[in-house]
Amino acid sequence: MSSLIHVLDEQTINKIAAGEVVERPASVIKELVENAIDAGATKIEVEVMAGGTSFMRVTDNGRGMSKEDAQLAVLRHATSKLYQVSDLSSLVTLGFRGEALATIASVSKFSLTTRLVDDEFATLVEIQGGTIIDTREAGGNIGTTIKVEDLFYNTPARKKFLKTPNSEGTHINDILIKLAISNPNILFKFINNNKLVLTTPGNGNLFDTLQSIYGVKVGNELLGVHFQDEGIGISGYLSKPAILRSSRQWQTYIVNGRVISSRSIAKAIDNAYHSMLPKNGFPLAVLTINVPQHTIDVNVHPQKTEMKFSDEGRIFKAVYKAVLDAIKMPENLETVASPVQNIERHYTSVPISFPHNDLKLAQNQTYNNSLRRELELKDPNADFSTAQKMLSTEKNREFRTIENVQENKVESYIAEETSNYTEPLQPMGQVADCYIIASAGKDLYIVDQHAAHERILYDRFAQMAEEIPSQQLLVHLFLDFDDKEYQIILDNQALFSKLGFSMEPSGPSAMRLTEVPADIPIGEAEAIIREILGEVQEMRNPSAKEIRHACIAVTACRAAIKAGDLLNIRQMQIILDELANTTLPYTCPHGRPVIIKFQNDELAKMFKRT
Repeated sequence: MSSLIHVLDEQTINKIAAGEVVERPASVIKELVENAIDAGATKIEVEVMAGGTSFMRVTDNGRGMSKEDAQLAVLRHATSKLYQVSDLSSLVTLGFRGEALATIASVSKFSLTTRLVDDEFATLVEIQGGTIIDTREAGGNIGTTIKVEDLFYNTPARKKFLKTPNSEGTHINDILIKLAISNPNILFKFINNNKLVLTTPGNGNLFDTLQSIYGVKVGNELLGVHFQDEGIGISGYLSKPAILRSSRQWQTYIVNGRVISSRSIAKAIDNAYHSMLPKNGFPLAVLTINVPQHTIDVNVHPQKTEMKFSDEGRIFKAVYKAVLDAIKMPENLETVASPVQNIERHYTSVPISFPHNDLKLAQNQTYNNSLRRELELKDPNADFSTAQKMLSTEKNREFRTIENVQENKVESYIAEETSNYTEPLQPMGQVADCYIIASAGKDLYIVDQHAAHERILYDRFAQMAEEIPSQQLLVHLFLDFDDKEYQIILDNQALFSKLGFSMEPSGPSAMRLTEVPADIPIGEAEAIIREILGEVQEMRNPSAKEIRHACIAVTACRAAIKAGDLLNIRQMQIILDELANTTLPYTCPHGRPVIIKFQNDELAKMFKRT
C-alpha cells in the first residue's frame, strides 16, 4: 500500500527554512553579527564583495567555540541560548532559534573558523550546500570568523530575486548601522568592495557612535531623550526639525537591546512632531526602550525583527511623551521652533517676462528679493507685520506695472472660451489670503489658490515632452544623501536632468547640483529634491513614468503660489482661466480638491429659504 505522505530530508528542510531566515545577503550579516554580539565580542569586522552575493566574512573577538561546539553549531535547532520553552520569557540574547548557521550553510559555500582563549589551535568547519566537507585544526585568532561565498548558488530561483550589488550592499550597510547604534560598546568596521565605509568608536557612548555614522553636522542638531515611568525607561536622541530625511531608515528602535520594527513607535514619533515637519520628512530618532522582559514576546518571526507587547498602548503613550518632552524642553524649544538660523542670502537679477499664460504671480523672486533688500537697507529690525504690509503693497504695484505692459495679451486671453466649465468663473475676492471666491451663473465656487496653481504648473511641465527649462546656479550646491537616495539619483540621472535638475557625483554619498528648473525658487531646490526622493522611495519598483510624475508634482507644488499670498482680482482671473484649460481642474496632482462648488439651491437650503 503506497503512502503519499513522507518526511522531508534534512537538506530540503534547511533550504525551505532559508527562505524565511535568509532573505538576502543582509539577512546573513544580521544573523552572524548578532551571534558575535551574543558571544561577547567587543570588535566586529564585516567584509563583503558584490553586495554580499559572492563573498561575505564576519570576524569577531568573542568567546569562540570548542571543536565539539563548532560541529554542533551548524546543525539545525542547535543553540546555546535556551534549554526549554519557559526560557523564552527571560531571553537576554539576540539569537535563540538555532536556525541561522544551518540555513545559511545550506544555501552557500560556508566555512567557520573558531578558537577558545585556552586552545592552541582553532577549529575549521567547511560546509557546501548543507553537507559538511571537512573539519580540522587550523590557525586562527581568538573568537570566530565565518565566511559565506556564492550565496544561493544551489537555489537559483531565490538568487534571481536579488537586487543589484549596490542595492544589496546598501541593505547590509543599513543593518550594520542599526546594530552599531544598538551596541555602542562594540567597535564595528564595514568593508565593502575593499573600501572602508563604516567604523564606530566602540567606547560605549551613543552620541559618539551617532556622530561617527551621521557626521558632525547631524550631531550638532541632536536632542537628548530621558524618560522614566513605572516599568518603562526610554533614552536616546532625536534630531531637530531642521535635519530631516526622506525615509524612516535613520530611525532606530531598540527594545531590551534588540533592534525592532514597530508601526506603533513610529506613529508615536510622528504625532509628537506633528505640525513641525513637512509631509515627506522624517527626523532622526534613536530610542532605547527598556521594559520588563515578561511583557514582550520576541518569538514572532524567524527574522526576529518583530515584537509583541503585552500593552502596546502604554508603549505608544510612553514614546509619545518622551519625544514630546524632549522637543519642548525649555532649553530646546527656541532651537526647535526656529530651525533655520543665520540664513545666507543670494540674490540674482533677472528680467521679468509675463506672457499671458505665464503664472509666476506673487511668488516671482525678482521683486520679492528686491523688496527684501529694500527692507534690510531701510530698517533691518522691521517687524513682521510691517514687512508683510510692504510686501503686499509691492506685489500690487509690480502687478499693476506688468498689467499695463501686457494689457492687450491679458485681455485677449481672458476673452477666450474655456472648455472645462459651463460658464467662466468670475472672481469676487479672496478669503484668508488662501481661497479665491468666485461665481458662475447662480452658483458659488471656492478655489484653493495653491492647489489651482499647482495643477496649472503640473500640466505645463507635463506637456514639455523634451526638457523642462532650467537655470544654472552661480554657486553650486553640494548635497549629502543616504545610500538609497544616492542610488536612486544615480539610476535616474538622465531623467532628473530632463526635469531640470542637473546633478553629478561629488563623493561617495554627495551630489553637486548645478541646475534647477527655471520656475522654482533656488532656495527651495534642496528641499524639493529631498521631497521627490521621499515620494519615489515610497513606491515599489517605480517606473520612469512614475518617477517623472513624482518629480513634476513636487516641483509644481513648490513653484506654485502659496497660502498667504495676496492676489488682486486680475491675478485671480488669470488663475481661474488657466485652471479651466487644464486636464483635471478639480484636483491637484496629489489628489487634493481644488474647487468646491455650492449650487444656488444648496445655498438656499443652508439659509433655510426653502
